[in-house]
Amino acid sequence: MNSIDNFNFNSKKALVRVDFNVPLDKETLEITDDKRIRAALPTIQKILSDNGSAIIMSHLGRPKNGSEDKFSLRHVKKRIEELSGARVHFSNDCIGEDAAVLSDKLLPGEILLLENVRFHAEETKGDIPFAKKLADLGDCYVNDAFGTAHRAHSSTCHIAQFFPNAKMCGLLMEKEIQSAKSVMENTKRPFTAIVGGAKVSDKVLIVENLIDKADHIIIGGGMAYTFKKALGGDIGNSLCEDERLATCIEILKRAKEKGVSIHLPEDSVIADDFNNNANTKTTESNQIKEGWMGLDIGCNAAKDFSDVISKSKTILWNGPMGVFEMSSFEKGTKSIAIAVAQATENGAYSLIGGGDSAAAAKKFGVDQVVSHVSTGGGALLEYFEGKTLPGIQAIEA
Repeated sequence: MNSIDNFNFNSKKALVRVDFNVPLDKETLEITDDKRIRAALPTIQKILSDNGSAIIMSHLGRPKNGSEDKFSLRHVKKRIEELSGARVHFSNDCIGEDAAVLSDKLLPGEILLLENVRFHAEETKGDIPFAKKLADLGDCYVNDAFGTAHRAHSSTCHIAQFFPNAKMCGLLMEKEIQSAKSVMENTKRPFTAIVGGAKVSDKVLIVENLIDKADHIIIGGGMAYTFKKALGGDIGNSLCEDERLATCIEILKRAKEKGVSIHLPEDSVIADDFNNNANTKTTESNQIKEGWMGLDIGCNAAKDFSDVISKSKTILWNGPMGVFEMSSFEKGTKSIAIAVAQATENGAYSLIGGGDSAAAAKKFGVDQVVSHVSTGGGALLEYFEGKTLPGIQAIEA
C-alpha cells in the first residue's frame, strides 16, 4: 500500500479526499461533532509540515438539486482553521475558474477547502471527465476517506488514475485498514463478533462471512427476533423479517457445521409501545406475547454475552443490542460497551464499527478505551462482507 510516510510533499499541492460529512445543527448550521475533522488532522498536518499545501475535497450530506446552503462545506471552514492552525481558503465550487485560481495562488502551509463535491451529479456517477477536472488542481492524490471507500465516485476512486506515481492512502485510511486486518487476518483467538441492529437483511452478508472467521457470534438488537421466530419462538410484536426465516436457519446450520457458537439473547426487556415511557417487563425472548415487543436484551442475556466477551482476544462490535437512544432500553448496549472496554484493558483487540455502535461507545464513555472506533460504517461493513473497496483498490492499482 502506498503511504504518505514515504512521500515528500515539499512544494506539492496535495489533493486530499477526506470525509468531513459532519453533523450540523439544523438551526445554526454549526458543527455538533467534529471527530471526523480531528481524525483527518494527522494526514493534513503531515502534508503541511513537509512544506506542502492541502486541497481538501469532501461531501456533506446528500444534496439532491445541486448547491444547497445547508450542505455547504463553508460551514466547516472555521473549525478546520481552529484545529489545524493553518490559513484556510474556500472555493465556492470544487471545479472551475474559482477553484483553479485559488489553487494556483495556494502557498505551502496553507489549505484550500473545495465546495461539496456532491453539488455536481457527476461525482456520484463516477464521471471520469469530472475526476480529471478535480485532478488538474493538484500535484498528487491522498485518499483519507475510509468512510466513502466503498463508493466508486469520482473523488474517491476514479481521480487516482491521473496520479499513477503519486497516489496514496492517508494516515487515517491506513489505520482503518490495519484495524480491519487485525480482526480478519491477524486474528488472536477466541474471536468474538457482536452483531446487532434492526434487520437480518442489513447484516446477513457480514454474519455469513464471519462464520468462516469467528469463534463466537453474538446476535442482538431487532434482528435477534427473526432468529427466535425461525427457531419456533413467540416474539409478539417484535421486529421480524419473515422472508429471512429460512436464512436464519441456514446461518445457524452453517455455524454449527463450522463449530462457531451463535449466541442469541435468552431474555429481553419488552414494552407495550415503541416509547421510552411505555410499560416494560422482562421475559424470555421466545415467549413474548402479542401486543409486546422486544426493545433490549435482558439481564441474563447481558451476563451471558459479557462472559463470552471477557474470554475473547479479538472483538468486533457492529450494531447495538437494543434501542439504546431511549434510557429505558439502553442497559443491554451499555453492558456490552463496558464488557468490550474491560476485555480491551485485559489485552484484547477491539474494533467498533458503524454509526450506531460508535455513538453507543461515546455515550457510555468507552470510545477512548477500546482499540479503535472506525469512522466508516458502510465501508467497514462491506470490508467484513468480503467485498473489494473501490477507494482502496484505486490506490493499490
